[in-house]
Amino acid sequence: MGTPEPSRAHPATAWPPSRTAGLARSCHPGPVVAVTAIAGVLGVGVGLGGLRCALLVAAVLSGQLSVGWCNDAFDARRDAAAGRTGKPVAEGSVSRRTVWAAAFTAALLCVPLSFACGPLAGTVHVTAVAAAWAYNLRLKATALSWLPYVIGFGALPAVAALTLPGRPGPTWWAVTAGGLLGLAAHLGDVLPDIEDDLRDGVRGLPQRMGAAATGLLLPVPLVAASAVLALGPAGPAGPWGAVTLAAAAPAALGGLLLARTWRKAPLAAAAVIAAADVTLLLVRGTAPV
Repeated sequence: MGTPEPSRAHPATAWPPSRTAGLARSCHPGPVVAVTAIAGVLGVGVGLGGLRCALLVAAVLSGQLSVGWCNDAFDARRDAAAGRTGKPVAEGSVSRRTVWAAAFTAALLCVPLSFACGPLAGTVHVTAVAAAWAYNLRLKATALSWLPYVIGFGALPAVAALTLPGRPGPTWWAVTAGGLLGLAAHLGDVLPDIEDDLRDGVRGLPQRMGAAATGLLLPVPLVAASAVLALGPAGPAGPWGAVTLAAAAPAALGGLLLARTWRKAPLAAAAVIAAADVTLLLVRGTAPV
């Protein structure tokens, strides 16, 4: 027997406010807000005016909403079978059909909003969103699970720079650092759920490597991103760049050494380095050269 359709559990008794709240929770609001906010700050950093910056934020927001809703709708049956909490579709607080409709609506809005930022910016952003959908629908269970994250995070500073008219494009170091942070985000996001994923038959790159190897690898792209951000741009790294570069490797090493007594130490160290790297990316800016 197959897993029952999770969306039919309670939809008849759910009040509209409950369905609205369920729809909001099913979009993965934390990442949606974080990525959209970073896009807005990057837009300001490259010198976008009010209207163009608003278009950039709207394009990124619609793309992130579509990806989050797609993820929850596609994984609903597996989430219900695994008894995962905090999953509105699997819990029946919003129907799977409603979330799919929201995902496709947001994706359709994302296309004109992206191309309103410019043809190159639109092409890059729509490609990144398509890669994220491909991750949700197929690539998360393959050895290429890391690729959509690298594309998506690397595209973010590129889209911000390409939205600015009359400039040659993004800097190599911003795109490279974004891609490295994307790889780290994938490893860190999957790490806590590797055992559950393996039981569900999801075998992306981290699952194939195992939890121990993934934890060891996690700080590597973060430290590499610190080096790229501190040393890539012309001129001195500045106080924040120097501190980030000096602290990244020791923080990563400390996380690994503490792993025997605190299982989440590598992830905690990676989170600290990631926060410093993102701040450094915003401080250094993405203005084209």
